[in-house]
Amino acid sequence: MRPIPRPTRLLATELACVRGGRRVFSGLSFAVGTGEALLVSGPNGAGKSSLLRLVAGLVRIAAGRIELEGGDGDANLGEQAHYLGHQDALKPSLTVAENLEFWTRYLDGGAATAPALDAVGLGAIAHLPAAYLSAGQRRRLSIARLISVERPLWLLDEPTSALDASAQAMLAGLMRSHLASGGMILAATHGPIGLEGVRELRLGGAG
Repeated sequence: MRPIPRPTRLLATELACVRGGRRVFSGLSFAVGTGEALLVSGPNGAGKSSLLRLVAGLVRIAAGRIELEGGDGDANLGEQAHYLGHQDALKPSLTVAENLEFWTRYLDGGAATAPALDAVGLGAIAHLPAAYLSAGQRRRLSIARLISVERPLWLLDEPTSALDASAQAMLAGLMRSHLASGGMILAATHGPIGLEGVRELRLGGAG
């Protein structure tokens, strides 16, 4: 796998998002630098998930601009980011290890998957079909994608969903390590996610 240069900043300028004919938000500007996390908060319908999907390239930008400064000029923003959404995107008939191996290949990674499974506490059940996993275990398997393939920007939509206290602590540790290595995090959340002293971007109410 070709190493991807570390970007210096995620910069959004006067962003607007329209979904189903409704303007979700407009005039939104923010920046996230190396080693920084930005928490996106607000009530349901404010556009938290839409913003993350827009940054990931899954939703069209209605107006404004978003760029990853100093990154890989041969890759688009989505190819330099991990997007962790509400759906865990697992195939039940594949084993835990096979699911992660699929995503590692899909994301252009060549690293072994066992260390990532151990890091999220699933190494001992790597042989089990994903159909046997609990909701929390499925979430941890999705989180393993974040560390099995290195990408500088993490886009996390309610990342602690379905996680118990110990798994939330594990995720917080992974996020701190990612930031310490120069990564960036944009996370949509209704509550704390275990990171101290981070900035918050609050979106308005439903339109």
